[in-house]
Amino acid sequence: MNALWSSFETLLGLGVEPKDLTFIQISLRGIVVFLVTLITVRLGHKRSLSRKTPFDAVLLVILAAVLSRAINGSAAFFATLGGGMVLVLLHRLFARFAYYSHRFGILVKGRPDIIVRDGECDFQMMRRNHLSIHDLEEDMRLSGHIDDLSKIRLARVERSGDISFIKK
Repeated sequence: MNALWSSFETLLGLGVEPKDLTFIQISLRGIVVFLVTLITVRLGHKRSLSRKTPFDAVLLVILAAVLSRAINGSAAFFATLGGGMVLVLLHRLFARFAYYSHRFGILVKGRPDIIVRDGECDFQMMRRNHLSIHDLEEDMRLSGHIDDLSKIRLARVERSGDISFIKK
């Protein structure tokens, strides 16, 4: 058993200074991290990759930063993988809390903002969302398939940052 573990340590370069890792060791670390991350994210939930909310983006950015350290050897390999799993579990726990608590959901995910009501722009809300009239018109054409503001009953900046349109 010790011989098997010793071979595993050598293959992954465990206990080796980052500057001394070989191409093969970094490649094998990358493969292991990829597989563990894939399994972890799949166990976490599909939504972390399907949505574009800041709540989900934060998980992906931090997870990538943490797990890259396992590949390049700048942090302990297994502890870093475990830390990545904890982040995914925390994301899932927060998502569950947000499901049951609207207030908590607003805290971690935000809320949609109405920027057009009955063809009239709410310029203060647009300014708050850093949206110009030109941005609104572009989204009207691209996703709303409409070019006349008066034909829009409601437009909102969703929690994902996308703009949704409801026609009159």
